[in-house]
Amino acid sequence: MADIFPHGTVHQAGDDLQAAIRSDPEILALWERLTPLGRNEFICWVDDAKQSMTRARRIERTCEELAEGKKRPCCWVGCIHRTDKPPSRWQQAVLIDKEKKHP
Repeated sequence: MADIFPHGTVHQAGDDLQAAIRSDPEILALWERLTPLGRNEFICWVDDAKQSMTRARRIERTCEELAEGKKRPCCWVGCIHRTDKPPSRWQQAVLIDKEKKHP
């Protein structure tokens, strides 16, 4: 039976993120102790990367931040894909700014 990987509330972790987290038993244990919302924030942050190099850096940083005891990605506006709550003011500002840059 394959090991079940814990995902987020909205997002599913990609194979590359799963591999990085599974590669270190301590990181995997920290990941498993996160709430589904916490995991969701990290996954959304990684998935938001536009370039593969940025994605790789964010995956590496996810593992580092977990080891540092962080429960959410540093300096991340938060997942805008959740439907259980309205976007915060910060998220709204980011969304408006993205619309202005990419009409």
